[in-house]
Amino acid sequence: MRYLLGLDIGTSGTKTALFDEEGNTIKTATYAYELFQPQVGWAEQNPEDWWKACVNGIKDVIEKSNVQASDIKGIGLSGQMHGLVLLDKKCKVIRNSIIWCDQRTEKECDYMTKVIGKERLIKITGNPALTGFTLSKLLWVRNNELNNYKKIYKVLLPKDYIRFKLTNTFATEVSDASGMQMLDINTRNWSEELLKELNIDKNILADVYESVVVSGHVTEEAAKLTKLEINTPVVGGAGDQAAGAIGNGIVNEGIISTIIGSSGVVFAATDTPRFDKEGRVHTLCHAVPNKWHVMGVTQGAGLSLNWFKRTFCAKDVEDSEKAGTDVYDLLTKKAAKSKPGSNGIVYLPYLMGERTPHIDPNVKGAFLGVSLINNHDDFVRSILEGVSFSLKNCLDIIEDMNVKVNEIRISGGGAESSVWRQILADVFQYSLTTVKASEGPALGVAILAGVGVGIYDSVEEACSKIIKGNSMVYSNTDLKEVYSKVYDVYNSAYPKIKNI
Repeated sequence: MRYLLGLDIGTSGTKTALFDEEGNTIKTATYAYELFQPQVGWAEQNPEDWWKACVNGIKDVIEKSNVQASDIKGIGLSGQMHGLVLLDKKCKVIRNSIIWCDQRTEKECDYMTKVIGKERLIKITGNPALTGFTLSKLLWVRNNELNNYKKIYKVLLPKDYIRFKLTNTFATEVSDASGMQMLDINTRNWSEELLKELNIDKNILADVYESVVVSGHVTEEAAKLTKLEINTPVVGGAGDQAAGAIGNGIVNEGIISTIIGSSGVVFAATDTPRFDKEGRVHTLCHAVPNKWHVMGVTQGAGLSLNWFKRTFCAKDVEDSEKAGTDVYDLLTKKAAKSKPGSNGIVYLPYLMGERTPHIDPNVKGAFLGVSLINNHDDFVRSILEGVSFSLKNCLDIIEDMNVKVNEIRISGGGAESSVWRQILADVFQYSLTTVKASEGPALGVAILAGVGVGIYDSVEEACSKIIKGNSMVYSNTDLKEVYSKVYDVYNSAYPKIKNI
């Protein structure tokens, strides 16, 4: 039997997953690490923490699976997108990585828009200037940490730093690179004109490949640390959203995915680049060769429930620990006791600003409509509903872009809650297909690795063989009018609170 390894370098931790060639999970390991917030709206991580998590995870799955390292035929890399990793000439990390949810770069975005122009930026990169993307972070370092900027030898994304540590190769691939805002998504290569106008040396960027291409091989040093076989192929891989989409089988137009992780995403594959003139959703290269995708992003999805749990639910955490149950199961059961509409509370999930549909790094979250009748259950339910409304904003824009919607698949940590799944189906007024994709991004890049080393003929062929939808969640048509009214209130709130 041949095996494939998938690494997913996430925000809260790195998941390492070993699969057989039929897509069955053999063994997984997850190692967590810290997120640093030096100031409000800033978010950083130490790339060495990612590498330690990968080394430990790889060793674990090999040792505990009884699979011979020589039977692992390929490795795929996925990771949090948009992170800025800076290396000097000795290939040492210059500073902590500024990661995807950091919001410090508003001035740099204004500068990019002034120099390039909003419409031209969207035409070249698929997106307007965005605080979360890598380019604005690079410009921020130039403006605020000139000594660090002068030391830069290479700029890498989080997963591509792990590639370097495994293979000693500087490389990236189109899906993650198009989230840096330096790639021309039409040609699927670096934009010479954009880099020139912003005075950025192209040589600091890694070579860019299609996502299924073998980009390096495991070095002797990395093999000793991880117990991998020397020269094991490492493919391009994908940014976490494109990788998760492949893990959900979102490789053809008409099948949409909704993922409720730390952030929330509505993702659709397209056969040609599609653009929203206002740039409210991202248009990026897909990890499937010659395909693209559009993606609406809610910054604070599962993040909202996690924040609420940490801030207001000490008793629930204590009760769940005593009972040996998951605190999120306890909270979503409480949400189910509240009525649709949360007895008047409307939650705006803008804890880290917002991307879709507002592109506003400064807007703050809110609970609106609170009265004496409200209790803890209402607040929890309002979070599940507010995130669902934000995801519906994403879906509405994608439908307006004439993207077909034949099926919606749902996955991610939040989607493991039957209560949240039902709320989302009722808000969307679409039936949802659940996909068992707890290893989603890791499985997605394992599939890419399998294509790269010749186990599968194509990504589409592999997905049709491996990815199967599970149960259906049917929308309750009786709630259409209720949620339509609350959705109108939700949409009316942003203009009223954006300047607070």
